[in-house]
Amino acid sequence: MRFCRSLFFQIVLATVLGIASGLATPDVAVLLKPLSDLFLRLISMLVGPLVFCVVVQGIAGAGSLRTVGLIGLKALVYFEAVTTIALCLGLATAAVFQSGAGMHIDAGTLTQGPASQFGESAAALRNDGPVGFVLHLVPQTPLAAFVHNDVLQILVFAILFGCGLSIAGEQGNPAAVLIDSITTVLFRIMGMVIRVAPLGVLGAVAYTVGHFGMRSMGQLGDFVGLYFLLVILFVLVGLGVLLRLCGVGIFSFIWYLRAELAVVMATTSSDAVLPQIMEKLVAIGVQRDVVGLVIPAGYSFNLDALSIYLGLAVLFLAQTSGIHLTWTQIFLVTGTALVTSKGAHGVPGVGIVILAATLAVVPEIPQAGLVLLVAVDWFVGIARAVGNIMGNCVATLVIAKWEGRLDGVATQRALRQARAPLSK
Repeated sequence: MRFCRSLFFQIVLATVLGIASGLATPDVAVLLKPLSDLFLRLISMLVGPLVFCVVVQGIAGAGSLRTVGLIGLKALVYFEAVTTIALCLGLATAAVFQSGAGMHIDAGTLTQGPASQFGESAAALRNDGPVGFVLHLVPQTPLAAFVHNDVLQILVFAILFGCGLSIAGEQGNPAAVLIDSITTVLFRIMGMVIRVAPLGVLGAVAYTVGHFGMRSMGQLGDFVGLYFLLVILFVLVGLGVLLRLCGVGIFSFIWYLRAELAVVMATTSSDAVLPQIMEKLVAIGVQRDVVGLVIPAGYSFNLDALSIYLGLAVLFLAQTSGIHLTWTQIFLVTGTALVTSKGAHGVPGVGIVILAATLAVVPEIPQAGLVLLVAVDWFVGIARAVGNIMGNCVATLVIAKWEGRLDGVATQRALRQARAPLSK
């Protein structure tokens, strides 16, 4: 009975019921679309406040570079370089495999949903040129940015607010505490919204199968499979090469963290293993001050698997509607994704909110298509959470090696002790 009450089971059941109703009674199934629209409206309601809070937290939480010193600077450079590569990997893979092509979703009908309010910034770029776009980035008032749910304007204000909060030091502590409290409340609301995700999934899957046929579900399966493959390759090859430079084998490192990774896979959240991860990194030879700086900052700034997902999902949704993005739009999506993804760690379902914020700069892509990805987001979340935590652990070893603060003898001893059960 406990398993039946789990969100995972309810989403799977909703997916099965949606497919069955779409095949058996397609005319009735398409009438369930308001369920997905309602869920999407709830998501849209949270986009602006959540983006503001997580970006402010990420900037203020990283501390001043004068305080964190050279380690912090190197960590931020590493984070931005790796997450940019991950995002471009997702975009390039989506462009090559075209997993969303052929669904022929009518963008004209779907954009009339609750997310159609997004995209004024991109329109300014098309109509008024670069100067109009830059001017549009600055809201007339902060409140106006939230009223119009203009994500780029919210981002600009959040970046300025976060920088100001960081510079203010102790005088800014009350505001920082308030932001933390509001973020906690928003995540609680997000938890309540995610509980009704099965209804959104039922409406989305039933409408998709009833209107577009069973082939569309196969393409969603292709999307999930492609994402899992990308994350696995990124970890084994990309992160594996970085680990090898530190004198550590990727498979030995995975085995060393096997218990923590199992928890992350089961919960699709990395927060539960934060203390254990930090202690294991100290045990493997990383100095404690490096671990204490890099891991918390990495949880906000180094979300490799989420970056892959954003790049892959944006082009997938564009392909489902036959939308061809220009290089300017791809640049906007890439830049927005690199900012909106900061701070989006550890909370199941928040990836959909971040994706909605990223899509805000490309109004041609129907955001109602987001509900298609909600149907598979739980499965995607497994790879996303594992990829993110692996990226942060590897980043810590790389920064420690870079700074000469990695004890190679302790590293090999810890890895030998982890392999010991295999030799018995």
